Amino acid sequence: MEAHYLEFLSMLVRWLHIIAGIAWIGSSFYFIWLDNTLEPPAPDTDNAKKGVSGELWAVHGGGFYNPQKYAVAPATLPQNLHWFKWEAYTTWLSGTALLILVYWLKAQVMMVDPNVANLAPWQAVAIGAASMIGSWLVYDGLCRSPLGKHEGLLAGVVFGLLTLLAWELSRTLGGRAMFMHVGTAMGTIMAANVFFVIIPGQKKMVDAMRAGQVPNPVYGKRGKQRSVHNNYFTLPVLFIMISNHYASTYSHPQNWAILMLMAAAGVSIRHFFNRKHKGVYAWQYPALGAVLLATVAWWTRPQIVQLPPVEGVVNFNRVRAIVGQRCIVCHSPQPTYPGVTQPPAGVLLHTPQDLLLNAPRVYQQVVVTRIMPLGNVTQITEQERAVIAAWVTAGAKPE
Repeated sequence: MEAHYLEFLSMLVRWLHIIAGIAWIGSSFYFIWLDNTLEPPAPDTDNAKKGVSGELWAVHGGGFYNPQKYAVAPATLPQNLHWFKWEAYTTWLSGTALLILVYWLKAQVMMVDPNVANLAPWQAVAIGAASMIGSWLVYDGLCRSPLGKHEGLLAGVVFGLLTLLAWELSRTLGGRAMFMHVGTAMGTIMAANVFFVIIPGQKKMVDAMRAGQVPNPVYGKRGKQRSVHNNYFTLPVLFIMISNHYASTYSHPQNWAILMLMAAAGVSIRHFFNRKHKGVYAWQYPALGAVLLATVAWWTRPQIVQLPPVEGVVNFNRVRAIVGQRCIVCHSPQPTYPGVTQPPAGVLLHTPQDLLLNAPRVYQQVVVTRIMPLGNVTQITEQERAVIAAWVTAGAKPE
């Protein structure tokens, strides 16, 4: 019963995380589009005289809108001022809670892979937490350094350091955990940008105005820089959020490189849209993204490891015995393996009918990607993988 409520809590937190993420990323996309689409008001107009640097007329949902952006701030502030911050905070808090529920509390299964590194669960969790905090500290230091004044160079250094992080985590954590913690490192940077830079800077500008002073424009420039950075992180983070459904990526021998190629593709595609909103159609960027995605598709194509010759008769009963010993502890209605509360991906293998129905998935995960059993915690042998392969390729017959 306790396991059920824990799983239900995980579902609710995941739901909240998706909802908040949609709101945050949607506002990020909208405001970057808005900034890139604003047109300066005509000279000597009222808007130009009151400090408006750009405006836009739009129609949506049957209504007309006229958003305006000030070069620094308006002469007076309205009493009600909306702050875009809780979308970011809720996304990070729910994502971190989900990380704890799904990965940290089940570190032995979800994070530790003896084939990668023989870690204790607490060590894996410590590495994951350090990657989140350390990534923000390094990134923030780079942005505040003289390098922060050179956007292109800064972007290259940050991407290189994230690649180094992915490579290092691939040497210590299981593939799925590595992907997820690179994603949480990016997400932590994004949320910390809002919490430590964007919102404090905006508050200082508001406080200055209410004190009758001219706001320092540096806070606006700094906030805009971090907001643009967040915009470029969005597509790589979204890919990581769905990546645990695609074992061909995180189970690849060079999974760190696969991850960063996908991230580079996302950044290239995002850059195209940001340029397009300014009226510049730079088609080389989506073309680069397409090349990178095609490279990943080719690199992650199925390549079955050479398996040993199968000894003896291969039939359903033999395969069922292997599955019963190596897989049922997790893939049953009530898993018995410590830390597993529900069958992974909802796949059941405890009855003959379930095994026959899921035979192609068993083949894909056990023989092709070799991601199952997770970390090979049940110690399936190469001979047993060969038996499953022989049975499925022969038609997965129930006899």
